[in-house]
Amino acid sequence: MNKSMIIGILGGGQLGRMTAQAAARLKFKTHIYTPHANDCGLQVATDFTVAGFDDVAALGAFARSVDVVTYEFENIPAAAVDTVAAITPVYPGAAALRVTQNRVREKSLCRDLNIPTAPWRAVSDLESARAALRELGGAMILKTTEQGYDGKGQWKIDEQTSGRVDEIFSKNPGQLIAEGIVKFDFEISVIAARGLDGEIKCYPPVRNEHRDHILWQTHAPADIARVLAARAEGYAKQLVEKLDVVGLLAVEMFVVGDDILVNEMAPRPHNSGHWTMEGCATSQFEQLVRAITGMPLGDVTPHGKYVMTNLIGDEIMRGAEMAREQGGTFHDYGKGEARPGRKMGHVTVKL
Repeated sequence: MNKSMIIGILGGGQLGRMTAQAAARLKFKTHIYTPHANDCGLQVATDFTVAGFDDVAALGAFARSVDVVTYEFENIPAAAVDTVAAITPVYPGAAALRVTQNRVREKSLCRDLNIPTAPWRAVSDLESARAALRELGGAMILKTTEQGYDGKGQWKIDEQTSGRVDEIFSKNPGQLIAEGIVKFDFEISVIAARGLDGEIKCYPPVRNEHRDHILWQTHAPADIARVLAARAEGYAKQLVEKLDVVGLLAVEMFVVGDDILVNEMAPRPHNSGHWTMEGCATSQFEQLVRAITGMPLGDVTPHGKYVMTNLIGDEIMRGAEMAREQGGTFHDYGKGEARPGRKMGHVTVKL
């Protein structure tokens, strides 16, 4: 580990911003690469490049200007990561990225590892979608395999709405995934960190609540039986190791009675881990920096119980007031326009 290293970050949103801030506290410089000149991460990075992910020359120059690279979201084109990785190490690697940016590949990996998920079928046309609907009990969630987040690219289909499938395929050609509808008790997530030396540490499972398909609150740690918490962490460890992730892997799961089903995963910092900024000695963002630079992983023991609340759209206007009223900490991401559905900041409160 060399504190003169420059960390490159692909993507300049709030996750890139908070990673750059954590890197600065550890005395590292950062260089953000993003296609968007108004990204909030550019406000805090040491340097930045504004260019497209298809700009091979710009990607090459960026790669040569840094010592190690990570990314803040999983929908970066894998080809862009390949271009950078040919020059400078990228963590997590492109192989992990290719799996986690595609729902069929995610579910297939879980199947191969005997990790339970909701029942699912890969579908590519109207006939296979109708067969999936029958096999999944007459109701399913049809999803795009890539580019979906915060409820985007998802449609609930049953016998009465099956006529919509034709329209969905016409607007989303190619492979989709059909998932059976699971009546789960609640959602939890686990963030696993893995260092260059293979050491793995998991933050404790947290319980997530959503509004309009967007994460609203995270309750940390989750109030669940110890055996379930251990099983959830075990699944996360299996996945982070199998994917050979250096960095972070966030794994979303459903609690269904005494069972846990893995839903989705993301090889980056995660919204449900924001509580760690106040709640642990080592935040998820610092842990990412530690992992990719070869530092020892930090302590993940919670300081207590916390609630993290996302501030969506114009809720940001009340962020400071909410923090004062509840004795919490307000984080403003420094974004410009407070559009509906846009994550603008968060408040974390110790209970």
